[in-house]
Parts: sequence; structure tokens; C-alpha cells
Amino acid sequence: MNLVPAFFRLIRWPNLAFILLTQVLFYSCVYMPLYGAHDYRKLIWLVFASVCIAAAGYIINDYFDLNIDQINKPGKNVFVKTLHRRWAILWHFIFSLCGVIATGAALGLHKWYLVLANLFCVGLLWFYSTSFKRNAIIGNFVISLLTAWTVLILFFAYTEPGEALTASNSTSVKFFRISFLYAGFAFVISLIREAIKDMQDIEGDEKYGCKTLPIIAGIRTTKIYTTVWIVVLTAALLVLQLYILQFDWWPAVIYSTILVIIPLFYVLHRLSKAKASKDFAYLSRLTKWIMLTGILSMVFFKIYF
Repeated sequence: MNLVPAFFRLIRWPNLAFILLTQVLFYSCVYMPLYGAHDYRKLIWLVFASVCIAAAGYIINDYFDLNIDQINKPGKNVFVKTLHRRWAILWHFIFSLCGVIATGAALGLHKWYLVLANLFCVGLLWFYSTSFKRNAIIGNFVISLLTAWTVLILFFAYTEPGEALTASNSTSVKFFRISFLYAGFAFVISLIREAIKDMQDIEGDEKYGCKTLPIIAGIRTTKIYTTVWIVVLTAALLVLQLYILQFDWWPAVIYSTILVIIPLFYVLHRLSKAKASKDFAYLSRLTKWIMLTGILSMVFFKIYF
């Protein structure tokens, strides 16, 4: 494997592209139609910051997961054959620093608390890789919160503190509701996917002393836990479809039903039968696609607003 492809594999470039897509869609399909304004400079810096911080997280995760990955993902950790581990800390520091500086360039001193928030994200990713991911539930919640933050940082960047809660105009309220709708979706679908990945990686995790939910409670209990979250998410989406039907948004309802809700039912069906690592790997990929189709539904706000 050549160095350049190996490096892009290390930083999970498809996941970084997903972050970029999410933030650009949220800005162009939700924020701009609502407010009729644009600030591309801020957006570019914020997207760059998010991508850098995520890349730093992937690097440090592979650094600490080398032994586990040799069991769970043989041959896929690029530190095994291509890249030297000593470079990982350096690249992690460079990407993390760029992410925090880019956040400052986007927001300045006016929103210093968001710069600190992204600095806190850097710390969370470090501790996730070193300890949180090896503990039941905690690691999954950390990753899910960081996934939701991909949307929420744009919401907080383009609004003033408390604006949505105190504003009398419907625009701010709509922006608040849509922001937390997608952040909530990202949070829950991430929890589902992380639980499935824990079941997929149980062999390597158990060998190296991890205390994930499948290890301490068993596969059956983890399936029940995952099922509960799938049911909660599906029920919430069904209620949402009934709500938007009053606006005659039929294309959006049909899209969400076919590409988000029905696949969630399919995940639920396949989860009950899953046994081998390859079964959980398939479900993990499927939930990632559901996350993508859910995020792409932002396009409908561009159409209807």
C-alpha cells in the first residue's frame, strides 16, 4: 500500500466527506432558505475545523487500537504494514491544532465558548481512544454526542445564545427545531451503529480487556438495547411523518418512509437473526447508509422553504 492511499485510509476520508456533506447541506438547505443570508467564509472554516478534528480522532483511535484491529480487522490498520506509529501523535497534534485554530478563525473571540467546545471535542476523542471506548455505553454516547455536534456547532455558530428560546419570530424557532431534529437523529442512529459495531468486534475487544456492553451483558442483552433505540427512532420518525403531512409534503414523506423508516425495520429484522461478525458488519454498513439518507432529506427544506 502506497503512503498517500494509506494516509487517506487512516483519516477515513469517506467519513470526512460525510461530515462535509452534512454541514454543507445543513447550511445550504436549512440555514440559507430560512434566513436568506450567507457567510461562506465562516462555513468553510467550520467545515475545515470539523474535518480536521475528526481526522485527528481517527488517527489516534487507530494508534491505540493496533492490537485489537489485528483481530477484529486483520490487515486494515495502516500502522501494521505501511505507516510508522511514531507519526501518529504528530499528525494527531497537527490536525487537532488546525481544527481549533480554524474554529477561532471562523468565530473569533465573539464566540470563544465554541472554540473551547471544539477543543473539548479534541480531548474527548483522545480519551475515547484511550479509555472511554473500552467501557460499556460511555464510549458509544461520546461518539454519538460528537456526531450530533457536527450539526449543532453550525446551529450555535449562526445564532446568538438563547435566541431560539426567547425569539418571537418563527424563523429562529424553525431553525432551532430542525437543528435539534437532525442532531437527535444523528445521535440515536449513531448509538445504534456503535452498539452493532461492539457486537461485531467482540472477539478482539474481549481479548484486550475491553468492557463493552456485549462483553459484560452478552449479545442477547445488547440486541435488546439496540432494538429499543431502533424502535424509539422509528416511532419518532413515524410521528414526524404524520406531522409534516399536514403541510402536504408528500414527496418528503414518501422519501423518508422508503429510504429511512423501512430500512430501519429491515435492520430490526436482520438484527434478530444476526450471529456472526459478518452479520453485524452488514448491519453496521446498512445503518451508515440510513444515516446518509436521513441527512440527504435536508434537501426537502430547500424545496419547501
